[in-house]
Amino acid sequence: MQVVSISSLKGGVGKTSVTTGLASAALAAGIKTLVVDLDPHADATTALGVQPGEQLDIGRMLKSPRRAKLAENVVRSNWSARAHSNGSGPAVLDVAVGSAYTGIYDRPDLGRRDLRRLTAVLAGAGNYQLVLIDCPPSLNGLTRMAWSASDKVALVAEPGLFSVAGTERTMRAIQLFKQEFAPNLSPAGIVANRVRSGSSEHTYRLAEMESMFGELLLSPRIPEQANWQQIQGAAHPVHHWPGDSAKSAAALFDELLANLMAAGSGLRSRAR
Repeated sequence: MQVVSISSLKGGVGKTSVTTGLASAALAAGIKTLVVDLDPHADATTALGVQPGEQLDIGRMLKSPRRAKLAENVVRSNWSARAHSNGSGPAVLDVAVGSAYTGIYDRPDLGRRDLRRLTAVLAGAGNYQLVLIDCPPSLNGLTRMAWSASDKVALVAEPGLFSVAGTERTMRAIQLFKQEFAPNLSPAGIVANRVRSGSSEHTYRLAEMESMFGELLLSPRIPEQANWQQIQGAAHPVHHWPGDSAKSAAALFDELLANLMAAGSGLRSRAR
């Protein structure tokens, strides 16, 4: 099982879009996947077509992590049903439902014991091959809790001045956190998202990112997608959305998922 945190310091860069794109790719590949929606806004839960029921949300599981019984409280995404109905064979995509309740842990002063809460919850996740954690856009307690539970951190950045500067700060924060709390944590790489091919600013910032981060800048880059809000609003996996644009986006996320899972093993693709 690989546990990957999807993080960003700056909001509005499409972190949840990348999480759901990777989840769609994992579902299409038949990888048994759990998405942990750690953002108090719970946007990933909505995009994955989950209607909260009687199960405990992730915030309440964090409150009593050793009694959480993760397997009893995850909710099957309705994307799984679509995958079955399209004849792709057994497919599993489960969600640890997000809620505003997690916000009580999004503080900068969490102690070492609190940082282990998600690790304790995920001790019950052994049936999954991949766990994707959608983090809030901050470096407060929830993100640090996710990093404590993760093998890798993937950073999402838009090729703009403030996002690139924030990514550099986050990389430094990961190294400091690794030294103090999580010696086995590694940066999986940086996803350049919402790239506009006709933008001279984006071209300049991408070159800057290549210079700053080298092989940590993952390929492929994800272009700005005009219909992405429509896809998310319909709570639909990009791999089953009609049209050439969605088909192209799905292929990019397939490649990104493969590179992300290989990151840290010497198999990372060079940025293109």
